[in-house]
Amino acid sequence: MTIRILVVDDSPFMRKSLQKMLEDAPDLRVIATARDGIDALEKIQEHKPDIVTLDIEMPRMDGLTCLKKIMADHPMPVLMVSSLTQEGAQATLDALSLGALDFIPKESGFASLSILQIQQDLQEKVRRLATSPRFHRPSATPAPAPTTHPTPSTPARPVAPAKPAAPTGTGLAGSPQAELLVLGSSTGGPKALQDILPTLPASLPVPCLIVQHMPSTFTKPFADRLNGLCQVHVKEAEQGEPLKAGTVYIAPGGIHMTYGARGPKGCVELSPEPVSSLHRPSVDVLFLSVAEVFKGQVLATILTGMGADGAKGMEQLKRKGAHTIAESEETCVVYGMPRAAVERGCVDVIAPLTDIPGHLRRHFRI
Repeated sequence: MTIRILVVDDSPFMRKSLQKMLEDAPDLRVIATARDGIDALEKIQEHKPDIVTLDIEMPRMDGLTCLKKIMADHPMPVLMVSSLTQEGAQATLDALSLGALDFIPKESGFASLSILQIQQDLQEKVRRLATSPRFHRPSATPAPAPTTHPTPSTPARPVAPAKPAAPTGTGLAGSPQAELLVLGSSTGGPKALQDILPTLPASLPVPCLIVQHMPSTFTKPFADRLNGLCQVHVKEAEQGEPLKAGTVYIAPGGIHMTYGARGPKGCVELSPEPVSSLHRPSVDVLFLSVAEVFKGQVLATILTGMGADGAKGMEQLKRKGAHTIAESEETCVVYGMPRAAVERGCVDVIAPLTDIPGHLRRHFRI
């Protein structure tokens, strides 16, 4: 299957760079480019792409205005191309709230030494987002059989169905009640967390630790945005700070967050180690630290995301008796991380995103 892409950017250099990086892969084809939002809307009508890469700062019509019109008139997967500045972070978070599925950082015109990694990330995100259940269109992408799932490296190839790990209709065990809540998410996670966290009351009786894959310039604006929407207190985690009930700690980008045993409820520990981890922060690193150090009951949740980060850690938590939840395929932007946990057989409840807040509230009796 060839994925058909529209590249939108006001810079001719960026349009050419993105096109070259994408078309180095045999299954990706840029069918058109556009110089601004107005041009993009015309090209969408004409070419009907499977996915759009969309710049934010453009003349005539900017990316956010264009995105609103795309979602209103031609809903489809959109990958934002974002600068790593504070302003770029705010605009990208706005875009994710408006319906964009993910973003790729624009680092010095893609001319840095990390060009190969950027290219791989770009290609992989385009592959996965173009076939996302959120915007699956049978006319553009043949529907997989109900019991098959795409793999990260070969998105169109059916694979063996995942073994069910748990009944999907039962609730979490109410006893013993968890003393710590941990969550992990990646692609699609910002919107998922924005749907879940505002449903939690200020009386949440436990601390909550969250790893969301994000650049370092994005995590504080993201935490601040969530804090403005939530009754619980949401903040970017800081080294050594004591954990408090009713507070949500977002792992800073570029560094791992782990659980420390100091203090009545524990504390935040931040470290660059392990440097070999594919993601930093990593859901696995957080979950494994909790499994190793925390002595009480844990409730662990994995939401939408590419890859398998968190599955190994959730398996270890389950062996220690943790309650576990995974978001179901039907609501995931990318059913990667939850699927990996389900296949390890360590999930108690598999639930759509809309049902997860209810599971949390009933478990904590709030």
